[in-house]
Amino acid sequence: MIELNGEGLTIEQLAAVARRGMTVAPLSEAARARMNASHQWVIDAIEGQGRVIYGVNTGFGSLASRQISAAEARQLSRNLVVLCVVGVGQPLPQEIVRAMMAIRANMLARGHSGVRPLIAQTLIDMLNAGVTPLVPAKGSLGASGDLAPLAHIAVVLSRDGNAPDGGYSGKAWYGGELLDGAEAMRRAGIERPALLAKEGLALSNGIDFMAACGALGVDEAQNLLAHAQVGAALSLEALAGLSAAFDPHIQEASGQPGQRRVAAQIRALTAGSRLVDSDPGRVQDAYSLRCTPQVMGPSLDALAFISERFTTAINAVTDNPLIFPTEDGSFRALSGGNFHGQGPALWLDLLGITLAEVADIAERRIFRMLTPELSGGLPAMLARNSGLDGGLMMVQYTAAALVSDNKTLAHPDSVDSIPSCANQEDHVSMGANAARHALEILENVRHVLAIELMTAAQAIDLREDGPARLGRGTAAAYEVIRRNVSFLEHDREATPDIEALVALIRSGTVTQAASAAAGVALP
Repeated sequence: MIELNGEGLTIEQLAAVARRGMTVAPLSEAARARMNASHQWVIDAIEGQGRVIYGVNTGFGSLASRQISAAEARQLSRNLVVLCVVGVGQPLPQEIVRAMMAIRANMLARGHSGVRPLIAQTLIDMLNAGVTPLVPAKGSLGASGDLAPLAHIAVVLSRDGNAPDGGYSGKAWYGGELLDGAEAMRRAGIERPALLAKEGLALSNGIDFMAACGALGVDEAQNLLAHAQVGAALSLEALAGLSAAFDPHIQEASGQPGQRRVAAQIRALTAGSRLVDSDPGRVQDAYSLRCTPQVMGPSLDALAFISERFTTAINAVTDNPLIFPTEDGSFRALSGGNFHGQGPALWLDLLGITLAEVADIAERRIFRMLTPELSGGLPAMLARNSGLDGGLMMVQYTAAALVSDNKTLAHPDSVDSIPSCANQEDHVSMGANAARHALEILENVRHVLAIELMTAAQAIDLREDGPARLGRGTAAAYEVIRRNVSFLEHDREATPDIEALVALIRSGTVTQAASAAAGVALP
């Protein structure tokens, strides 16, 4: 069980809630007190003092000059939610939506959003009960935050206080069924609250989609980089590569921490190998083997930076305006731009580029293992009877297609902007596009790495006594692979084998076995 209190939420905890259904504790009394205080000030300010506060008793965006009566402020909240239900495209993965809900509840708990504890607690109740709104993937500009994705959550959570049936409720998954949002909430026993002033804006404004994709992307990227190192080590063995390029003296001379770490881990994975350095005529290897630390190391370094940034992002307060206490014990509302997703857009672009390169060099190793002129004596396409059987010829096509796709997807979204809202929002981040593209790259990379594991295992089997000559870590990885995917004696459908290895990568079984045997912590 984890507590959402507005600070200290880790990527690992978020992933546990989003992916594995970890229970979230009820809001603490401290969080409730903070939220109640700022909420009460908002209500007193517009109803008792006649203050004008953006988005609380004014229109939104370019309509900010239009003042709304205190009596209409509640309906304004609900109207904003419905207004922003404009998402299109395929539904987001449920784990992304759950991460968004957890991030939003965590943010509200800080007490700067002027909403009741009930709103954050309803999000927590939805998470614990397994009510997951359907959120279309497209429609956000990444400023003013992720309005459309968040609104698709808020419309399930809330009801229209002026509509007898509670008004439009979107759709949500519950118990394995896709239902009307109101029905999902009813079956889960969760009441949909009617929103008060500021609450619609606090639920819809912020960077939660970008932050969720970034945080879960980092979590998955750690897993992929671990498998990339295992795949590189297996390919080094399969190609009878040289150990000299991984010598610690070379790595220390570079001064690069990620490079040093990758080289050390590949040395550990291949320790005891009788395949590495087995070709006496070899002087040096191609870049795809020799430069693995120099390519993969910077990816590790970049991921550490991205992880730090998104750890901050999932604990940030990103709606607008924000409510802050004053020295005299009161509060004030400040309008700003924490909802602007330029930072997440840049970091998501970097995440995509970082992983795309990992797949790029992996595909080159796959190609070498299939090509007799490059493989050091392995049969063409890794088929015992080349010609009658095509071996793994076509799986390299798939890897090449995915790598090429990544090159398009990795084009930075953060350099684009299309003004909106009558030029009030005249610079936007396009961070939501960066988020979607980063997730697509992750999926492509996962499949390329699965193909490398398949190819390396096939190549090792075709070496004389290949499996018996493997290093400690690579031998453990090979055994896991072979328990799930058999040697390709004759041509067969490769898709089931690829997907079986993709499932292994998701589970982490391969890297867990290799890490334990080699005595290293990957990545």
